[in-house]
Amino acid sequence: MNDLAIRRLFGDFRLFFITFTHQFIFMSIIDNPTPTKTLFGHPMGLYVLFFTEMWERFSYYGMRAILVMYIVAGVEDKIGPGMGWTEKEALMLYGWYIMLVYVMSIPGGIIADRYLGQKKAVMIGASVLVLGHGVLAIEADWAFFMGLGLIILGVGFLKPNISTMVGGLYKKGDLRRDKGFSIFYIGINLGSLLATSLIGLVIAKWGWHAGFGMAGIAMLLGLLVYIIGHKHLAEVGNKPVKKDKEDDVSIGQLYKNLLKSPLQLVIVLVLLALSFLSIYLFDGVDRWGYVALFVFISFFVGLMMMVYQDLGSKIMQDRFIVLLLSFLIVIVFWGAFEQAGGLMTLYTDTKTDRMLFGELIPTPMFQGLNAGFILLFAVWIANIWAKRSLKGKEASSLFKMATGTMIMGTGFVFMVFAAMEADGGGKSSMIWLVMAYLFHTIGELSSSPVSLSFITKLAPAKYASLMMGAYFAATGFGGKLAGVIGEKSSSLGEYTIFIGITIFTVAFGLIVIALLKPLKRLTHGAEDVLGTNHEEAEGFELADTEG
Repeated sequence: MNDLAIRRLFGDFRLFFITFTHQFIFMSIIDNPTPTKTLFGHPMGLYVLFFTEMWERFSYYGMRAILVMYIVAGVEDKIGPGMGWTEKEALMLYGWYIMLVYVMSIPGGIIADRYLGQKKAVMIGASVLVLGHGVLAIEADWAFFMGLGLIILGVGFLKPNISTMVGGLYKKGDLRRDKGFSIFYIGINLGSLLATSLIGLVIAKWGWHAGFGMAGIAMLLGLLVYIIGHKHLAEVGNKPVKKDKEDDVSIGQLYKNLLKSPLQLVIVLVLLALSFLSIYLFDGVDRWGYVALFVFISFFVGLMMMVYQDLGSKIMQDRFIVLLLSFLIVIVFWGAFEQAGGLMTLYTDTKTDRMLFGELIPTPMFQGLNAGFILLFAVWIANIWAKRSLKGKEASSLFKMATGTMIMGTGFVFMVFAAMEADGGGKSSMIWLVMAYLFHTIGELSSSPVSLSFITKLAPAKYASLMMGAYFAATGFGGKLAGVIGEKSSSLGEYTIFIGITIFTVAFGLIVIALLKPLKRLTHGAEDVLGTNHEEAEGFELADTEG
């Protein structure tokens, strides 16, 4: 983009934010509920959130599809000058970025729950995202890093709160709720499919920063939809009322209780000491990032210990243990799955024959296979599990999560074949990529829909928001793990990485299935009791759960 285009872009942003400021003030002062209107049997607010999230996911996955490619692109790149980093450095940054996007859901959810309400938190998050994508459209290194930082903050405010608002549109026991979330998830994947289908064409014609700018325009559309349709959201996501003291357990109070338990205090202090040893264990530019990460994990472990102690009831404590163990499945699943935006994207761009009927298929389009397969096979996979359950066969959430992890991991077998073909000379066939994404999608449809639901069934009511944030943090840790694994490809090679992921995910899934009976006993029949959910799962999407 030239200087004139940039000035015009920021002129549009300035005009928009003037309009937005007036709208935001209006929303803050006037909060008169309007009669609930419906469309196709669902509240109008559902469709406002549908299109807001569709455009937000368009912007997020559109930018994600080209992020690593832009970082490794050199000055002489045919699309345009990029950052010129090595693949290892690019995958390192990718891992940190994905992790921070989802870890920020913890403070984003807490701030909304305690101070702003979900409605204003989503408004702030969407606005920051518009600004972040707009900054990314500027061709400068400072703009790149500032833009990523703003996007991390924006997603942290928006992501954990917009799904909560969907659930708030329906009263407890409303049979339409599950269908409402199904409609909402269609918007998520439709946005992703549109983004990955179009952004490759945009960057091929106008360059990298035009792609980032397109993501910003999509987010701007999402925010405009949200502002225009806010009247249909008057009864949900409002500023929280003050809770009863006995139900309002603050994180600060939990840590005060930590001082009363010498053993737990020692554990946290030992973890903190080990955290600072990472200064000597890591020698890269992200050394201090690891220090901060391990310090965060130390405090998080202390927090989880205090939550466990605060529960009191043996049944709730047992369920809490299973809940924490389920986070390991989440981390392993997304640690493998998130290769799609990192190592698999680089492999697609450099080692895959992308010619079809004489036309070169843009690399980002392959990431759209996941969203396309979700829209095609979601109902089919759901029916398979439903029929299995009706026949009395094993269909618990833990079993589905373990099975989904193994199926997704098996998809990397096709990437092993692709690496073998490429190592033999030339480039590998794109059919291997298509098959890999197909298995990844089937695995996701088996695992992701139930993981959030499982967490809400086991999480104590007064810690439901905290555990939902912890779930998103686990998906973020999986993203960081994906970056670390991808970095190793520079020394170990893609073949070793792909076969290693296959073996580990299958073995891990089998271990979970082997431990299924004792784990199910620890849940004390939580899945057998209807109406135990405290929050609602948002369905399934490309990388979240998230993502």
